[in-house]
Amino acid sequence: MDLSIASILMLDGVTNGAIYALLALATVLVFAVTRVIFIPQGEFVAFGALTLGMLQLGQTPGTIWFLLLMAVLVAVLDLVAGLRQGRPPARILLTVLKAAAFPVLISLFALWAAPQKFPLLVQAGLTLALVTPMGPLLYRLAYQPLADATVLVLLIVSVGVHFALTGLGLAFFGAEGFRTPAFWDASFAAGPLMLSGQTLIIFAASIALIISLWLFFERSLYGKALRATAVNRLGARLMGISSTTAGRLTFTMAAFMGALSGLLIAPTTTIFYDSGFLIGLKGFVAAVFAGLASYPGAALGAILVGLLESFSSFWASSYKEVIVFTFILPVLLWRSLRDPHSEEE
Repeated sequence: MDLSIASILMLDGVTNGAIYALLALATVLVFAVTRVIFIPQGEFVAFGALTLGMLQLGQTPGTIWFLLLMAVLVAVLDLVAGLRQGRPPARILLTVLKAAAFPVLISLFALWAAPQKFPLLVQAGLTLALVTPMGPLLYRLAYQPLADATVLVLLIVSVGVHFALTGLGLAFFGAEGFRTPAFWDASFAAGPLMLSGQTLIIFAASIALIISLWLFFERSLYGKALRATAVNRLGARLMGISSTTAGRLTFTMAAFMGALSGLLIAPTTTIFYDSGFLIGLKGFVAAVFAGLASYPGAALGAILVGLLESFSSFWASSYKEVIVFTFILPVLLWRSLRDPHSEEE
């Protein structure tokens, strides 16, 4: 291996690491606020890529029907809960509308817009608008009733949700894979490296989102509320911060970051209904590197995972996935020695 090959591999590793960084940040965010080890994070990646792929063909994406199904289920649950608690009809109606109005409206708009074959950027925006609402709806259906359960119970639920989403993805999208066109077809030479426009977009989008997250948590009231919930859930409740609202907002952000990752990665590889699991798992490995607690550590871990994957594909392409996932073992050993286990209260 000479310097030029090493430089190309490093570029590929950092590019993939930028995608994994978004997923790792989403995983850390969800765990810090809700204590959920969110294994299905990769499914949002697949849904985003497949939705854009079907819009490119002028087909109606299965995301629309999936979103409508989730909205109806949440509306029914909220209606039943309101009637059992004896709430006023106006308050029940407001709760149902807040949960289901936007998903229904964006689904109806997407039904009209899908055959129109709008420009790529418009379709990307529509994809984000379709996949992002799945986050709070999923939280309401699967996690909100178990918000006070142990981490182990929430992990088991996450495994079940992953298998459910994978099966539903096959039902709504089919077994065919999609690969979308690049958002920017330009290419630039930098010594032995050839930078594509899509690579630059990946870097720019990842950096912009990381900076936006920092500003959100440092400057906004909602961001500070999420930080308070992550530090002390009970204390946040006593200060009037709703843990339910925090959970829904967290899952909304995680769904957006997953869908955006899907849009960024779809031009570089073919995405199938079950491709999200391996992609999300690599983000999880990066999050474990940070102990599911540190955002800078998660970003650093994601870059290391991307570099390890890139060089492994050169030296032993058949075993690159094994090498990447084996990386979690010394990390877990290091974390266990560095942070001794304490019983959960």
